Amino acid sequence: MPAVSKGDGMRGLAVFISDIRNCKSKEAEIKRINKELANIRSKFKGDKALDGYSKKKYVCKLLFIFLLGHDIDFGHMEAVNLLSSNRYTEKQIGYLFISVLVNSNSELIRLINNAIKNDLASRNPTFMGLALHCIANVGSREMAEAFAAEIPKILVAGDTMDSVKQSAALCLLRLYRTSPDLVPMADWTSRVVHLLNDQHLGVATAAASLITTLAQKSPEEFKTSVSLAVSRLSRIVTSASTDLQDYTYYFVPAPWLSVKLLRLLQCYPPPEDPAVRGRLTECLEMVLNKAQEPPKSKKVQHSNAKNSVLFEAISLIIHHDSEPNLLVRACNQLGQFLQHRETNLRYLALESMCALASSEFSHEAVKTHIETVINALKTERDVSVRQRAVDLLYAMCDRSNAQQIVAEMLSYLETADYAIREEIVLKVAVLAEKYAVDYTWYVDTILNLIRVAGDYVSEEVWYRVIQIVTNRDDVQGYAAKTVFECPVIRQALQAPACHENLVKVGGYILGEFGNLIAGDPRSSPLVQFDLLHSKFHLCSASTRALLLSTYIKFVNLFPEVKSTIQDVLRCDSQLKNADVELQQRAVEYLRLSTIASTDILATVLEEMPPFPERESSILAKLKRKKGPSTMADLEGSRRERGTDLNGGTEPAPASTTSTPSPSADLLGLGPAPPTPAGPPPSGGSGGLLVDVFSDSVSAVASLAPGSEDNFASPDLASAELVSEEPAETVHDADELVHTFVCKNNGVLFENQLLQIGLKSEFRQNLGRMFIFYGNKTSTQFLSFTPTLLCSDGLRANLHLQTKPVDPTVDGGAQVQQVVNIECLSDFTDAPVLSIQFRYGGTFQSASVKLPVTLNKFFQPAEMAAQDFFQRWKQLGHPQQEVQNIFRAKHPMDAEVTKAKIIGFGSALLEEVDPNPANFVGAGIIHTKTTQIGCLLRLEPNLQAQMYRLTLRTSKETVSQRLCELLSEQF
Repeated sequence: MPAVSKGDGMRGLAVFISDIRNCKSKEAEIKRINKELANIRSKFKGDKALDGYSKKKYVCKLLFIFLLGHDIDFGHMEAVNLLSSNRYTEKQIGYLFISVLVNSNSELIRLINNAIKNDLASRNPTFMGLALHCIANVGSREMAEAFAAEIPKILVAGDTMDSVKQSAALCLLRLYRTSPDLVPMADWTSRVVHLLNDQHLGVATAAASLITTLAQKSPEEFKTSVSLAVSRLSRIVTSASTDLQDYTYYFVPAPWLSVKLLRLLQCYPPPEDPAVRGRLTECLEMVLNKAQEPPKSKKVQHSNAKNSVLFEAISLIIHHDSEPNLLVRACNQLGQFLQHRETNLRYLALESMCALASSEFSHEAVKTHIETVINALKTERDVSVRQRAVDLLYAMCDRSNAQQIVAEMLSYLETADYAIREEIVLKVAVLAEKYAVDYTWYVDTILNLIRVAGDYVSEEVWYRVIQIVTNRDDVQGYAAKTVFECPVIRQALQAPACHENLVKVGGYILGEFGNLIAGDPRSSPLVQFDLLHSKFHLCSASTRALLLSTYIKFVNLFPEVKSTIQDVLRCDSQLKNADVELQQRAVEYLRLSTIASTDILATVLEEMPPFPERESSILAKLKRKKGPSTMADLEGSRRERGTDLNGGTEPAPASTTSTPSPSADLLGLGPAPPTPAGPPPSGGSGGLLVDVFSDSVSAVASLAPGSEDNFASPDLASAELVSEEPAETVHDADELVHTFVCKNNGVLFENQLLQIGLKSEFRQNLGRMFIFYGNKTSTQFLSFTPTLLCSDGLRANLHLQTKPVDPTVDGGAQVQQVVNIECLSDFTDAPVLSIQFRYGGTFQSASVKLPVTLNKFFQPAEMAAQDFFQRWKQLGHPQQEVQNIFRAKHPMDAEVTKAKIIGFGSALLEEVDPNPANFVGAGIIHTKTTQIGCLLRLEPNLQAQMYRLTLRTSKETVSQRLCELLSEQF
């Protein structure tokens, strides 16, 4: 790169930057910037032609102003003119300005492309490097269309300088990542592969990055790179640090190239050629040997470079999984890092050993470090390291150490970080099932797990223990006895704060197998009933439904408690319950117990048959949580070492005598296995509202599998009740609003006292929302007053009309409020729903945002491709477009994405975008005063797990708000 001469210091720029830094306030800075912008604008428009130095200086100032966060709407042509200069510094500033400020839709793109083509054809290495850097920095599809065919020629040309080859390889890599369909590599494959043998290590390093990405997409085409990579790696590993002085980093020869070559080899299985395979084995052994040598420098850079090569070599050893000696040596090396003082090394060692544990050759070697890993779980201060320790314990578990590992995990669970508790629960449940030495240990473990973990025990865990107990006659009596007589479990059931999952398990097991322990006076039928019924009024609707089924089972098993149970079923809180499911069960069970003969009762309520077998839903959930590839690797190896209690499968749900509740799909959580003696579990806790949401089931059920994670209900306790004074804060308000952006029905808020559900419909600029308030207690709510609060700005744009609500809400009852909504103009805020009431003599209040968002007034608009692009160009003003590039928060499923865009209110236009992977939509925002057309384009990048969302409307504030709302859904 040419040296910058003394005259290129740009004193005017230095003075301007100094002035900005010396500004005492934001106002002073803006004043100085506006003055400078006016001066630059006058210079550019003046009659006197500016020389190259002046243009460069002023363009540099514009660039600096832009980087401070101010908009720049002129100077682009002057920057383009700098590209034609023959001075390096002027051309450099021009390219820098273009890379930062000019987008791919600019009218100047043709002039820019011509300047780049001229520089690429100039054969001047400095100018070619600048042009290639600009192409890579912009990296748009338009750049790929213009230059993708030219860059491979530069890369493989014999007269191209090494520095240009480096830039060309990295530029091609950038274009391939953004537009792989436009990069024609078929004609250049062999010549690009041979760049791995280039004498210049910089070229080989850049080529290794390019070939690795290409090989991941087309492994067969680049298979010849394996032998070349092994050859180059061998020469690096066997060389002394003095042999590669220019590329030796703190006594480690070419660490970056070594890492890239090792990563490239992980795209392929072990080499078939014995000579190549032997040479690769020698390289890996030498890397492991060097790790044992004393360090040549005490500086951290030396250890970082050395360890980076080592860990990548271990990753390759694990990937090949074919050399027992190397695998055991790698395990021993990682074992030394487990107690290293550097936290990052301990983390990486644990992570790598998780993969080693899945190999049959190194599993036993990994198990020797169990005490060290358990100690790390107890003493590590970094939660991420503790999580890796949990992963490693799970990976190294087998029948010989299962009880020890499960006991340690249960012990740690009581003090574990909240972020990893659910994952530990799932792993304990899986391990207890897979490696149980007997069924009694399994039952004890799972019941203890439910007691300890509470809210972090998912529905799948207690479903599974129920299914296994039902399928095993020899464990049914023990399970019933444990639920009722185990001091720890009995104490937990008697405690006021007993978790519902424990009540569900106890209710089901006693309902099915309580007769096996009824002979003991301490667990007589009445004692069993009293223990369960003491929790009835504290439970959710789904748990109460299960307990009602348990009660009718008791009527069949224990005639002596029949009258007591009939009294419970006959009370008004059951027969007149607002929940249709509970009401139906109470009516049907009461009638059944009254008119059915003993024989009929015994037939209808006979013990549930064994469940049919299927894959464990606990394991499936753990795979979803940790990622399919990681869990698949671990589970694949586990099948070699042992099977679970029920042969690795899980029973399918059996039908019940009661009609399934629509609440099973209330929040789009998908069907879950219902308990045989209880109701199908509801998504969230929607029991009080099932009678009004029946129409939402089909819409939610039509989503693709996996969509439940994206449409899960919000934290239902996120808006807390407070005493004596109305709540002044709205907890997790934005999260709740974003949850309802693509749906109109669901549970908005829930705690132990109150449940609030919504059902709404919108047409053009009008909407109607039904708000359902459910009293979950058996005590009346008095002075019940819901109020809608709007800011002054929102009141001018959104008109809300509400109908009064009965101030008294009976226990277990539900009241409804209708809200009529009219959109007067576009808006950003959401109204706040404030509820105040008296419960048991105490004043209570809650506040939560009502999910009325701008997209609710979105009406879909169908249009052809030609009409879409014509309208897209008409909305091309910068203020009409808002673009957001963001990382995916949920799995990138095309069907789920389509459902969300349609739920957002837009029409989904098929076969409009040239790229079939992109999503295009159109619609109209209706307000009382105007109609605002909207076009959107969503571009997913599966490889980078990123989205680019572009919205164009005729109003800037609408574009901005819709972009914010839709971005949060992905």
